[in-house]
Amino acid sequence: MKKVLLSLLIVLFVLAMISLLIVAIQGVGERDRIALVYVRGPIIDVREKVKELKEYGEDDSIRAIILRVESPGGAVAPSQELYYEIKRINELKSVVVSMGTVAASGGYYISAPAELIMANPGTLTGSIGVIMEIPNVEGLMDKVGLKTEVIKSGRYKDMGSTLRQMRPEDRKLLQDIIDDVYSQFVNDVAVSRKMDINKVRGLADGRIYTGKQALDTGLIDELGGLEDAIRRTAEIAGIEGEPNVVTKKEKKSLWDSIEGKVAGSVSDIFPHLRLNYIIYP
Repeated sequence: MKKVLLSLLIVLFVLAMISLLIVAIQGVGERDRIALVYVRGPIIDVREKVKELKEYGEDDSIRAIILRVESPGGAVAPSQELYYEIKRINELKSVVVSMGTVAASGGYYISAPAELIMANPGTLTGSIGVIMEIPNVEGLMDKVGLKTEVIKSGRYKDMGSTLRQMRPEDRKLLQDIIDDVYSQFVNDVAVSRKMDINKVRGLADGRIYTGKQALDTGLIDELGGLEDAIRRTAEIAGIEGEPNVVTKKEKKSLWDSIEGKVAGSVSDIFPHLRLNYIIYP
């Protein structure tokens, strides 16, 4: 009876050790994870992306983050929100940017603070600059016989109105705002990329660059696609073997779909129309 009990205890001990070993192996695998975060389309509402990045930044099982950027730009403040969140996380763990077809203007801005920026040779990036476009329909209003009466609290309250010609003082005030935001953009790129600010300013005249040209100018670090970025991120994070890449399924509401279709239709009809606030185009 004692021998049977001893044998049973030995078997249980061996099974317990095997279980602990399996858990340990799985734990190592769980700690060797890379998060893949997608930023697609115009950068307008970034609350969910900031939340997602923050969660990955605080998750000890995530060794590094890949930011896949497919964006032509967006509004100033949201782009800056993403920029500062990525900059903060990159101080905790490596952030690698993988540029897709286009990562320009605001799309480049949010990429700048990453530890490593990769792009395909034909990626369109750069477009470092700021723009505000305000349609003027005063002539059309005159033709159809429509007039508006404006009651305002201050001289500049209707600044940027589409219903009248812009006054010189309005233009100067708006130009000062554009220049200030542009300086913020250039300075953030220079600091993040560790480049001379005058060199950045020379590159930041609104032009776009291919991935290959961006590499030559120092705006990105390496050429390669998403799979290359995954391999490089694993190397940077010290992960041996095939990394475990995790990503969140993007939820898209019915309103998002409708809004996207409407925006696309308006853009097709009025290719130069811009929302009435400053954007990184």
